[in-house]
Amino acid sequence: MHKFDVIVVGKGNAALCAALSARDLGVSVAMLEAASADESGGNSRFAGGVMRFAYSSVEDLKKLTDIPDDEATNTDWDSNTIEEFYDDLYRVTSYRTDPDLSEALITKSLESMVWLRGQGARFVPNYAAQSAIVNGRRKFFGRFPLTVSGGGAGLVQDLTDTAMKKGIEIFYETRAVSLIYDGERVLGVKAKQQGKPVEFHARAVVLACGGFEANPEWRTRYLGPGWELAKVRGTRFNMGEGLKMALDIGACPYGNWSGRHAVSWERHAPEFGDLSLPHSSYRHSFPLSLMINAEGKRFVDEGIEFYNYTYAKYGAE
Repeated sequence: MHKFDVIVVGKGNAALCAALSARDLGVSVAMLEAASADESGGNSRFAGGVMRFAYSSVEDLKKLTDIPDDEATNTDWDSNTIEEFYDDLYRVTSYRTDPDLSEALITKSLESMVWLRGQGARFVPNYAAQSAIVNGRRKFFGRFPLTVSGGGAGLVQDLTDTAMKKGIEIFYETRAVSLIYDGERVLGVKAKQQGKPVEFHARAVVLACGGFEANPEWRTRYLGPGWELAKVRGTRFNMGEGLKMALDIGACPYGNWSGRHAVSWERHAPEFGDLSLPHSSYRHSFPLSLMINAEGKRFVDEGIEFYNYTYAKYGAE
């Protein structure tokens, strides 16, 4: 049995941020990661690393990365004010979003980015994917001016390095199985460490272990027939245990269970994400084309918006 003040289940970006926040309060923290060290990081490792946050001008961006004065002056950095962020979010979701969570996400996004930088994350201008030269002047578009150095994998590595420096213990190949619950309070986590049972006791438990996208049975149950055959862009370790553990002690099901973050994906890609592959499996022919399915029919409105607002929608289609 192990004892800590806080146990965080998972080791992606959300889990690492939770662990670092707790550790900065002076408490002992352990992270339980189902994957080995080489495969750890959850779906965050497979993310492109582009960050959406509220900013008004290049002066806000300078809080996050070093931008030379001539570059700052000669570039149209776009903007993503709090008002624009709200408009985008509600337009894309047709107002189906939690107002309290939306407010926290948007109004605290810049200070969260500054905090991330303080925890070792490195940001750079997103020249490759979200900018172009227009009439001799570089212009950003889509409200995505910054990305993480090294993408999602770089973010996970930077935060992992900081976690280790701050004395956070990380237990790899340790899959959480159930919560230790006395009927009133959660007292810890039961897990399997390399197949052997082990208990972790704590004053608080944070479940940050992702969704159920790698679980074909759950995909079929909640997304519908045929989804058990879908390829998984990210990690093979997200089996939905965090959701199951919470539901098993009486948590209320909430949110959009039939929703999914899907992308247009290569049919011959491996069953799960593989960062060692030299070429991406993304198949984005949009919005500069017509997209047709195997029956030769259009199935989405290709010109409705910038691709970074719509790719998860047309990916599902």
